[in-house]
Amino acid sequence: MSVDTFDPNSQVLSFTDSAITHFLSALKGKGDSLIRLSTKESGCSGYAYELNVVEASEADDIILHPSKQLPVAIAANAISLIKGTEIDMVTEGINRVVKFNNPNVVAECGCGESFTVN
Repeated sequence: MSVDTFDPNSQVLSFTDSAITHFLSALKGKGDSLIRLSTKESGCSGYAYELNVVEASEADDIILHPSKQLPVAIAANAISLIKGTEIDMVTEGINRVVKFNNPNVVAECGCGESFTVN
């Protein structure tokens, strides 16, 4: 039997090339800002993602660099909800939206605002 140690930086999130391009564009001209991902209790299913451009991370955030130029802070209390998630930028009709491909999600509300995990 082997014992795995939890490494919070290991496969917390992955980003597609189109998502990296989108977030780099959002940070352009904003100095040392970074993207911060957190979750909040919301909607009819339980949780919602929050993505913000911030000037600094919070003390307990985990910092990832999906590319050399893209710093991403993840709220520590969101790790268990988003571990293994792929973030993508997709075109749906005439809209471009950030898509969370989260393997932990077991249900989503009809409007896509919130999600439930086990």
